[in-house]
Amino acid sequence: MKARSALSIKWLLSISLIISLLSGCGMSSTISESYPLESVNKDGNATSYVYRAAGQTVPEVAKALEDQRSPKQISAEDPERMFLVYSNEWYHLQRDPDKPEDTLIEVDSEEYVRNNYDNSFLQGYITASIIGSLFDSLDGGGKYRGYSSKDVYQPKQGTYKQATDVDKKITAPLTVNKKGSLIRRGTDSSDSVGSGGSIFSRQSGDSSSKDKSRGSISKSKDSSSSWFDSPKKSITTPKKKSGFGKIKRRGRR
Repeated sequence: MKARSALSIKWLLSISLIISLLSGCGMSSTISESYPLESVNKDGNATSYVYRAAGQTVPEVAKALEDQRSPKQISAEDPERMFLVYSNEWYHLQRDPDKPEDTLIEVDSEEYVRNNYDNSFLQGYITASIIGSLFDSLDGGGKYRGYSSKDVYQPKQGTYKQATDVDKKITAPLTVNKKGSLIRRGTDSSDSVGSGGSIFSRQSGDSSSKDKSRGSISKSKDSSSSWFDSPKKSITTPKKKSGFGKIKRRGRR
């Protein structure tokens, strides 16, 4: 009985460990293809990735991200900007000044926040205990206040550049449980999945170049024939050969 109880406890511990590992994978799966990657700033361990949430407000994006992955702290709801603080990265949500209907999602590593952000600026959104644990002193950091104001408050470490195809493959956009779209990545804008963005039709191209690589299914000129038709029966009666046969019985010698 004791051996059976010990075995049951081991099974319960194993199941708990598996569930915790799956939960961790679910939290890291927030990187996907729902939001397009727009800009990248990388300098060693200091990284900053900017995504665009088209047609979504700052509170809407913050709520979607919070529901999918619970942060250590989230700032008060604000239509202009909000922060979500996780164990190893900060999400800085900002209303795009050039397109107010969109939200910019800036994902910064702790190293990037420590080296670039204005401490006094962060104190208006994040508690002093978290800021104190991140910065050695409140005099450190820089004057940076986020990607939306990078032209005024520039980061002192690294510069932002437009995301390349390589960047998009290495770091996928964030995902939330919203409607997505099927996108084929390619260097040629004319290389789309289908005509007009449809996955069920293809664009007509130059027959001398593109159509050569396409296969085709052709039907026989005889419209009455088909791959799936049963074989035709012979019209003529098969010939029979007549003859005389003998039946012999084997006997014992």
